[in-house]
Amino acid sequence: MVSSFNLEKIYYYLLVLLAFLMPLTVFGANLIIVIICLLWIFSGNYKSKFNQIVSNKLMVASIVFFVIHLLGLLWTEDIKWGLHIVHKMWYFLLLLPVLFNIVKKDHIKYYMNSFLCAMIFSVAISYLIWFEIISPFKDANVFNPTPFMSHISYNPILAFATYLLLYKTLFSKNLSKLTFLFFIFVGLAMSFNMFITLGRSGQVSYFFIISVLIFQYLEISKIKSLLVVLIVIPVLFFSAYQASSYFKLRVDNTIFAVATFEENNFTSLGIRLTYAINALEVIKANPFIGVGTGDLPTELNKVNRKNTPNMPYTTNPHNMYILVLIQLGFLGLISLFSIFYFQLKLSFNRSDKFFKDIGTALPLLFAVLMLGDSYLLGHYTSLLFVFFSSFLYKDFEKY
Repeated sequence: MVSSFNLEKIYYYLLVLLAFLMPLTVFGANLIIVIICLLWIFSGNYKSKFNQIVSNKLMVASIVFFVIHLLGLLWTEDIKWGLHIVHKMWYFLLLLPVLFNIVKKDHIKYYMNSFLCAMIFSVAISYLIWFEIISPFKDANVFNPTPFMSHISYNPILAFATYLLLYKTLFSKNLSKLTFLFFIFVGLAMSFNMFITLGRSGQVSYFFIISVLIFQYLEISKIKSLLVVLIVIPVLFFSAYQASSYFKLRVDNTIFAVATFEENNFTSLGIRLTYAINALEVIKANPFIGVGTGDLPTELNKVNRKNTPNMPYTTNPHNMYILVLIQLGFLGLISLFSIFYFQLKLSFNRSDKFFKDIGTALPLLFAVLMLGDSYLLGHYTSLLFVFFSSFLYKDFEKY
């Protein structure tokens, strides 16, 4: 039988390893997750674990969010697809409560440093591909050097990693001059990497999260902070636009897609807007409990064929809020918003600036991101959300 002390050490090493692997490999991260969950399930002390989980409103909201997806199978016709969606949501039933139960306050800096090391490694590989020093591998290429995951996931995670590194640079006490300069260099390298890769939602979220950081750093009146944001963000935007042909192309294509939407809706952005417009019909017909966890592909594509027959078949409207509204109606959307609500409420009530600031930044970032895609369905981004939620909203003094 493993002693509680040894189990705590095992959890520590596993969590640090998970933090490193989660932006790099699906298999590696999932293997660590399975080991952690099995250890937790068979380590006993169930009453204490249960009491700790149910005493936190965010954990309860997370479990309820999963349960509503499970209940949505009762009024769905496509049970197979419904079970697929339920499977993607299991992090909210088990993984988040398990991680919440085992994380330790003294270990948080090691979790974060491990994650940042993985992202620095990922950025370095991205540059090596971009400069054609090494050959592209997996799905990467010179024009979109994101080898470990698609740009859809990479750029949002890079935005959050950049925020964490800059936050560490600005708020860490007693940083040596050399360490400070190294952090600034890496932060700039991460920022430029954001604009040589093609994740549009991540690029938008980068500007947003830097704005949040400015407000958190200045701690002056909101009006003055807003004025600084209105100066800094346009400077960053136009600098990226001038320096990166990739970003310039994405911006120009976005402007073109919006300007010509009525004549040409077959662009990346046009397809998303069309899905959103067509989704309104499905939502209006099923506003309160949706069409069920599994019927989004059937119902949305039925409207697509009627209104816009040129649209490709889809199982994802590329907007988390629309996806939840179609599947589970306002019941599901309120449940999703309750997760954000308790994250923000728990953050605002913290006296520790670290927990207050980063705990606020995470849900705000995802609230913006999910306008551009269903980021709680994707492995990398949902794992990031769950992993950081497990310790940012835990009252360590209470347990």
